[in-house]
Amino acid sequence: MVPNPQLLKELTQRFQLDQSLSKEKNWEKLMNVYPKNTKWLEGIIREVGWPSQNLVGIFGEQAAWLIVQHSGDVKFQEKCLRLIKNLPLTNERKHYIAYLTDRILVRGGNKQLYGTQYDGIQPFPIENEKELDLRRKTMGLGPFSEYHKLMAKN
Repeated sequence: MVPNPQLLKELTQRFQLDQSLSKEKNWEKLMNVYPKNTKWLEGIIREVGWPSQNLVGIFGEQAAWLIVQHSGDVKFQEKCLRLIKNLPLTNERKHYIAYLTDRILVRGGNKQLYGTQYDGIQPFPIENEKELDLRRKTMGLGPFSEYHKLMAKN
């Protein structure tokens, strides 16, 4: 039982819509959904803080992270990254931090640290590739070679 089932329900619905539109490759609708989700989650964070798993369960926190990851607002992403980093590190949060860090870096024209962000089937440039797998391991991510095979299939 989660302390805030209504918030979990809303996060779940927003997650499911995001994922179904992504699978359909309905980019036009997604471009309308992302800013609405960002604005909604900004309001939630003002009210209750980061929707952590203590509040909405593991899946609810994942859904909140996905909204942030897909947000077009870098300042919002940076704020959420700080909030997540201030929570106890779980394996899930390590993943959120790695993906969100890379997303912010790439959007700023910088090299990514964990190799999570792709431009089609090619990764965006990666900082110090010799130490990539070590950085990935510290964040609970598998070897880049395995991730790259998975991403190349998509």
